[in-house]
Amino acid sequence: MAQQQDTGLGKIQIADEVIATIAGVAATESYGLVGMQARNVQEGLSVLLRREDLARGVQVTIADNRAIIDLSVVVQYGVNIAEVAHNVMEQVKYAVESQCGLEVARVNVHVVGVRVDDKAAPAPAVGPRHRRQPTRR
Repeated sequence: MAQQQDTGLGKIQIADEVIATIAGVAATESYGLVGMQARNVQEGLSVLLRREDLARGVQVTIADNRAIIDLSVVVQYGVNIAEVAHNVMEQVKYAVESQCGLEVARVNVHVVGVRVDDKAAPAPAVGPRHRRQPTRR
C-alpha cells in the first residue's frame, strides 16, 4: 500500500517500492555489508541482488502512517555483525525519514549470509597427507 500525504496543494503518494529502494540503497552504503539478498521461495534459491534490484531484498509495511522495514542482507566475513546491523538500521531509518517524511517504527535486519573472500578464507589444514617436505640445501 502506498504512503499518502495530504497537503494544502494536493496529495502525495509514495509507493512502497520507492521506500524499499531508498532503504536498499541506504543499507548497501553501510560498511561491512556486501549486498541485499532476495529469496525465491518457490525454488529455495537465494540470489545476491544487483544495485538496480535492491528493493527486492526489502519488505515495507505501513501501519498507522509508520513504516516497518525488513531487510535481508549479506555481510562480509570478519565484521562485527551486530555493529553492522545496527549501522544499517540507523542509516535506513534516517534515509527513509528524511527523504519520504515518513516515520520509521522499526528496521529489522535479517542476516541471511556471509561472504568469504579468498583472502579471508582459512588456510588449508596441515595433516599427514599435507605435510611440507623439508627443503634441501
